[in-house]
Amino acid sequence: MQTLHVDADTWMHRLTPRVKLVTLAALGILLFLADSTALLELANLIGAGLYFRSGLSVGEALRRLRPILISIAVLSLLNLLFSPFHLVVVVALRLTALALFAAAVTATTSMAAFIDEITVLATPLEKMGLLRAADIGLAVGLVLRFVPEILDRYRAIREAHEARGIKIRLATTLVPLIILTLRDADNIAAAIDARGIRRH
Repeated sequence: MQTLHVDADTWMHRLTPRVKLVTLAALGILLFLADSTALLELANLIGAGLYFRSGLSVGEALRRLRPILISIAVLSLLNLLFSPFHLVVVVALRLTALALFAAAVTATTSMAAFIDEITVLATPLEKMGLLRAADIGLAVGLVLRFVPEILDRYRAIREAHEARGIKIRLATTLVPLIILTLRDADNIAAAIDARGIRRH
């Protein structure tokens, strides 16, 4: 499986996962409290600066961002039907800035570090008997691992449609994407059970 982590040596790579996750959470709260477009535009510039200096080429960085930016654009167009233009712009800027910061964090943090940190942070909940910390860390790690796989599946489905001359529609791409993703999830769950991870 692929990973979103970029093997590079930048100052963000050297920060601990805890610092990055806590900072990301704090930035998320601040972004959704901010209503100033100028402040949100500044946040977008900072987020873009961090993301494009994470070790990715410009082309690869843009390719990774394309799905989320398209989703934000579609959501914004739909919101224009029900909300004032200024509010739609504010929401779009918030989501874009958060996406840029999150992309910078995932690009500069290895999957193993993510899983270890989430497991440590979930340990107090395990002591309260609410859950197993190791399971939470594994679940988060698998979700992050699946993101590039799902994007590749979607591109493969689109290319198959184009090769057959089939018009690309949401219904004709979403259904096979869901089926392939669920099949992969079943295979991974079977592999986890075969190794006895969830029984330890």
